[in-house]
Amino acid sequence: MLTIAHLSDIHLGQVHRRDDGKRARRRAEQVMAYLDALPGPLDAVLVTGDLADHGLPEEYRQVAEVLVSRHPVLICPGNHDRRSPYREVLLGEAPGEGPVNRLHRLPGADVLMLDSSVPGRDDGLLDDATLDWLDAELGSGSAELPALVAFHHPPVELHLPYVDPIRQFGEARLARVLRRHPRVAALFCGHSHTPAATTFAGLPLLIAPGVVSTVTLPCEGGRGIAFDHPPMLAFHVLDGDRRLTTHYRSLPVLD
Repeated sequence: MLTIAHLSDIHLGQVHRRDDGKRARRRAEQVMAYLDALPGPLDAVLVTGDLADHGLPEEYRQVAEVLVSRHPVLICPGNHDRRSPYREVLLGEAPGEGPVNRLHRLPGADVLMLDSSVPGRDDGLLDDATLDWLDAELGSGSAELPALVAFHHPPVELHLPYVDPIRQFGEARLARVLRRHPRVAALFCGHSHTPAATTFAGLPLLIAPGVVSTVTLPCEGGRGIAFDHPPMLAFHVLDGDRRLTTHYRSLPVLD
């Protein structure tokens, strides 16, 4: 059995009510402290993008400080991230504008973290190089080993007017790759700042809530984004039958 914590959209550096970014950092630190205090182990902590709010090197230095954990932490970029400083500060690599894709081999599954960001845009796309990489990595792994695929932008509409225009597009190309590889058990993403669950290409698609804020449905009224909702995260449990169960948790509001 595999147990993974999933959070997203910590937006370190975001200034809210002239707080100089302290609120965003405090919320992210609260979530990471909660995970580190768990009495049992986690196989990984997934953070699906928008680690920084402006993609600045000093924001990534904060990210490096905040995302320290006794559990393995796996990350991918979002639309607020910038590839060159992300690579330099978080990965210790030379600057570069190519997509940041990573394969992580956990004891019970392969986790593929994809870069759905498009430099200079808020909507998302998995480019041809990323899809070719995904296809090759899925094909090279054991057919008996489950694979989990994560990225920032959801490839479907979530009926959120604030988010749907900047979702991941070109999704039919992704669906064709996934359907070639039956070992894929589930898909994870963020971007939407709301806990949600749906399907894509016949697979579970689990959306992490936002840590820094929450996007609300039209029926809930308001301006569509709420800053008074609690920071949240998800736990995904994958059993030996490749059945995935997701639990969402909210933490006390400290703002």
